[in-house]
Amino acid sequence: MEQVKSKPKRVSASRNEAILRIEWEDGHKSEYPFGMLRAACPCADCRASHDQDQGAEKEDMLELTFRDENTTILEGIEQVGNYAVKLVWRDGHDAGIYTWDYLYHLCPCGDHGDGRRSA
Repeated sequence: MEQVKSKPKRVSASRNEAILRIEWEDGHKSEYPFGMLRAACPCADCRASHDQDQGAEKEDMLELTFRDENTTILEGIEQVGNYAVKLVWRDGHDAGIYTWDYLYHLCPCGDHGDGRRSA
């Protein structure tokens, strides 16, 4: 993943809409659904689960994962240095450190990321 030069100017979250919004220094505005952020959690435990889910035996399978509602309710946002945020979820999960680069590339718009788009 290429390093991003842009940093956030403003970070806000709407619990009613379940959306995290970031306004970037380069003028781009990103909106991240809470469910997408939780599914893309970069912590070691979740990454191991992501890697397992992407194994060769699952390439041709579509699977619907049911999550407890508490896994996608955001309770808090904590700044980590000047390079990231930690998201605190209602179920107590708070191990994911979302760097600004990671979030910029994760943006659902698909214009500058890894091609992920919200459906």
